[in-house]
Amino acid sequence: MPSPDEHPEEYLYRAASERPYFSADTESYLARTALRELRKKLPLRVLSEEDFAYWQTYGYVVVEQAIPADAARRLLDFTWEFQGLSPDRPQDWYRAREYRDELDRHLHIYGFVEAYHHQLIWDSRQAQRVYDAFVDVWDCEELWVTLDRLNLNPPNVRNRDRALIEPTDKGFDIELHWDVDTTRGMLPQRVQGIIALNDTAPDHGGFQCNPELFRRFNEWQAAQPADRDPIRPAVDRAEFPVVRPELKAGDLLIWNGLLAHGVAPNTSEDGVRSVQYLSMMPALEEAEPLRRSRVESWRTLATPDWNRTLVGDADRPEALRYGRAELTELGEKLLGLRSWTGQGFEQPAGER
Repeated sequence: MPSPDEHPEEYLYRAASERPYFSADTESYLARTALRELRKKLPLRVLSEEDFAYWQTYGYVVVEQAIPADAARRLLDFTWEFQGLSPDRPQDWYRAREYRDELDRHLHIYGFVEAYHHQLIWDSRQAQRVYDAFVDVWDCEELWVTLDRLNLNPPNVRNRDRALIEPTDKGFDIELHWDVDTTRGMLPQRVQGIIALNDTAPDHGGFQCNPELFRRFNEWQAAQPADRDPIRPAVDRAEFPVVRPELKAGDLLIWNGLLAHGVAPNTSEDGVRSVQYLSMMPALEEAEPLRRSRVESWRTLATPDWNRTLVGDADRPEALRYGRAELTELGEKLLGLRSWTGQGFEQPAGER
């Protein structure tokens, strides 16, 4: 196996957990047993037996009131405030703005909000019920939380019209895609999640997925050509229908990375869909540069660097808006500031 210094992109770190999980980047993991076939060792904390069976069969599960509805609505208010927008002034939702590049333009159309470290965001991350739900699906207590952002998607018209994004025949498709390469011999394991900040409505767009394709993936894959698109499924939607789970404010939806999913456009007159992106994965405590990067991002309110689409706010970075979030003991472990194993981490000289 290559060393992390020689080939950091190829080195697999072992997670700090009894169940063996390996990853180079905390985005996808290799495991002896796929999550859909995992046999639990730990007792279920939040999910029922029926919930867990549904998760393994169809690739997603909804945890009702993972955070209180009032907490979700406070975070929704912050999401408006962060962008200098108001739900009472829809004319401002489409005001002209300059884009740093094409990615920045696409992110605006999709409704991404580049806030990562506010106290309300961290309150969701370190909520016990949220953590317990991810322990259930990974069968692992030693987890890190993703340093991710928010979404506020008004009707997709004017300068937020998806038609402004040039369509492609292959590769990423916002409406239905996988987040892992599904043509690999050993399929990577990945888990993602969102917390609804308001109640969903059929015409507000939002998360949609193809659970029947997940259930029958092996059968479907065997009939596909060798050169099929690895991240965009070409399926008959009559045979493999796309569904849109209903979410209430505070509900957590967790999905398997091998579930084809996407975001439907907002076709309403004046409704808005808003979520917090939030997932957890086995903690790679031995990946010291990665761990320090996470801690430094929280400490200085810097834009996280684990995903190239996290670009930070162009006008007023978080570090100029508010102070560092306070973490509970659970939050410190989920960040990587405190070890799950009780071992101390070496601190950089400037932090001692």
